[in-house]
This record gives sequence, structure tokens and C-alpha cells, in this order.
Amino acid sequence: MARIALGLEYNGAAFCGWQSQPGGDAVQDVVEVALAQIAGEKVTLTAAGRTDAGVHALAQVAHFDSSVERPASAWVRGVNALLPPNVAILWAQGVAHEFHARFSAIERCYSYLLLNTAVRPALYHNQVGWFHQPLDVEAMRESAKILLGKHDFSAFRAAECRARTPEKELRGVEITRQKDLILFEFRADAFLHHMVRNIVGCLVYVGSGRCAAQWLEEVLQSRDRGRAAPTFSAAGLYLSGVRYDAKWRVPDFNRTMLLFR
Repeated sequence: MARIALGLEYNGAAFCGWQSQPGGDAVQDVVEVALAQIAGEKVTLTAAGRTDAGVHALAQVAHFDSSVERPASAWVRGVNALLPPNVAILWAQGVAHEFHARFSAIERCYSYLLLNTAVRPALYHNQVGWFHQPLDVEAMRESAKILLGKHDFSAFRAAECRARTPEKELRGVEITRQKDLILFEFRADAFLHHMVRNIVGCLVYVGSGRCAAQWLEEVLQSRDRGRAAPTFSAAGLYLSGVRYDAKWRVPDFNRTMLLFR
């Protein structure tokens, strides 16, 4: 059996998320069906991140095992010919059997793209979050520093989160503005369910002047989801990077800047 790693991108607006569902309307479902046609056998994918309904990926990584040999071009161009236009395989590579797309990952990057205009978006519908009042980027940057490091992120954790522990290490937060678009970038060892969207919601509270920058410290220390802002829209969230140890020889895969093309 050969183990193959894949890099994927997808627009998640039409899907119930990555994770396979009985109705077959998950990203995993459509990719597995296409792969099975090329492989001539059933294929089961394991992904680095189980993105939610409406969440996009610039740089999802997944792996599968297959008993057949195919050139990398078959796993890329061949599979893409069978996929819907909102999903694409970017690269395919044979990896060691010990490689695991989820458990071998040492860092993940999620990006949130927010349109900050008085009127809701049409052209960017389902591709960006939106907030209508002016936002102070500097205030949000100052507040975000509070979250850096290893913490119990229970205050930003969805009730249905199944992570073994709420303790995660947030290694980087960058907030950049280009005209009406604000890009939030988060790097961590791993993320809790809805963690990024809940943090963005809190930062918007700070940026709009509703709460002071230090309020985020109170929310973090409370470990109480009820103290934080509501969960922000899924539309602007992108899995934009997954990093592995060099020993796996998997491409360094971070495509955040595509959001500011």
C-alpha cells in the first residue's frame, strides 16, 4: 500500500464542511468519489483540518492509502477533471506510511478576510465576513497580543468542540488592512472548534470601540464562552497553511497572501 499526500483548495460555501456526511455534501465526499474513479478502488481521506460548513481552504492537506500505482499527474489533473469547479487538487506526493495529515502537523494557519464597509458585499458574497462600522486596526492589534502564547482558550471554544484539551499555543496574530479589506492571520499548534471565528468576533468588538483592548484579557481568563462576543460568520474563514517537520518532505504550504491578490 502506498500513502499519498494531497494539497487541496476549495470554496466551502456549497458544502456542509470537510467531514464526510450521509448526504454526500461534504468536501471529503466529492474528493473521495473522484479519487476512487482514478484508483479503481474505495479511497478514504484524512485531513489536517476539519473545516466547518461555509469555511474555505487555500491549503488543506490530506492523505490516503492506495494499493495501485498512479503518477502524480493522475492524482492531480485526473482527479481535477472529475471534481466540481469549487474544489481542486493542487499537488500530490508519495509519503512515508508513518505520515499522518492531521497528527503529523506541527502548525496550522487560519486566515479571516473581513470587508469593512457600510454596505454589505455582493461580489464577495460567501467569501468574506462583513462589518459595517469603522474598525480601529491598531486597537485590534494591541488586543490580539493578549492571546499570544499557551492558554486555556475555553472562552473561545464552541460547545460542541471535541478537542481533548482547551489548551492551545497561539504562536502568531497578524492584522493587515488594504483599503476596505482587513486580513486576520492566526498561527497555532492547533485550534479549537470555532476558536478563530470567536476571536475575530471579540476583536471586532474592540475595533468598533464597544470594548477596550484589555477586555480580551478578562474574557480569556474567565474561560467562559458566555463572556465573549458571538461567533463571527464562517464566510471569511480560510484554512491557509499547514506545516510539517522537514523529515516528511511535504511542501511548505501557506497561501495566505492569495487573499490580497
